[in-house]
Formats: sequence, C-alpha cells, structure tokens
Amino acid sequence: MFSIDTLSSAASCRSMARGQILLQRGSDRTCVNYISSGRVALGVLGGAALEHQIGVLEGPCWLDASSVVLGLPHLVDAIADSPVEMCCVALPDFQQAIADMPESAQAVLNDVAMAHRRQTEFAVSRLAKDAEARCAEWLLCHAQQRGSGVMAVELQQRKRSIAAQLGIAPETFSRVLRHLREQSLISGSGRVLNLVNPSGLRSLAGV
Repeated sequence: MFSIDTLSSAASCRSMARGQILLQRGSDRTCVNYISSGRVALGVLGGAALEHQIGVLEGPCWLDASSVVLGLPHLVDAIADSPVEMCCVALPDFQQAIADMPESAQAVLNDVAMAHRRQTEFAVSRLAKDAEARCAEWLLCHAQQRGSGVMAVELQQRKRSIAAQLGIAPETFSRVLRHLREQSLISGSGRVLNLVNPSGLRSLAGV
C-alpha cells in the first residue's frame, strides 16, 4: 500500500511487551497501527489471552488496515506474541493519504480490503460462533435492499455450497433457517429470504 515513512513523519511509536493487547474487536479507531518489528497473534480474546487464534503477523506490516480502509470496526483481537515496536498514524492522516491516491488505485485497495475482510469474517465465525450465529452473520453480509424496503438475501448458490462455506452440514443449515423463521427473524422458503428482524439477527450474530 504505502510505507509509514512516506505517510506520516509524525507517527507516534512505542515498544510493546509480549502479551500486551494491541487491538480489540469493535474498538474505536483513532489511529492506524503499523508494526515496525515483532510478531503479532490475531484471534478472539478469552480474558487476557487468545481463546481462538486465526493467524500471525510479522512486522513490518500494517495491523488490520483493511477495516480502516472500509470504515468498519475491527473483527479480531491482536496480542503481541513477542516484543513489538508499534507506530500509530493518526486516522485523518491515513485517510488523507488514501484520498490522495488515484481513483484506480483506491478502487483496487478497496477490493483487496473487502476480500481480506470477508476472509477474516469467515475465519472468526468458524472459530468462535455456533451454527445459528454463523448463518445469521452470513445472511446479514449478503442482504440487499429490495423495492419494498425490506432487506433480503437471494440464494444464488445451492444450500449445500452455502453450508460448506459456513463449515456446517446441509441438514444443519436447513434446520437453522427453519429455526430463524420460527423466531420471526426471517421469512420466505424459496430462493429469497426476507430479513424480518435485522437487529435480532445482528444480536444473534454478535455483530
């Protein structure tokens, strides 16, 4: 993308000891973190340690810049897995650097960030969520506004394929959809599923 040196000479840097929390899911973004050196473990916290780990980063690299590019909350927690040198770039400086890029480069950056986001969503949902939460999150991610003003998902793939993406059996996927209908969270039994209660689905998905 771009290096921290060319982005901001006023970045605030500090040393982080092994085991320190560097990033938390859903936290407010006041700056964008850059790992100058060291190793960072990514996953889902359980107390002060990672209950589920989905990956490791080695500096130099940006720490979940994709979420910042998309203007979305962080999906993962991050803990220093070794002594880490971390620099913080002010959010306005980071956003301005993106705005100064050519439109074609911005489009590519956004596409890459979205692909990374979807991979991370999938990894987190498989590790930390049960079948109903995974399905609820999948429905929310694929919902589109329809003419009636209701959010809906058109099933463009076979249910077997969708179940494989979610890491569950096709029978489980069908059972979960039936249960969501019984709870009046969704409606419809064909290829179009209406999201009757999006807030309820978000609560179930934990997002």
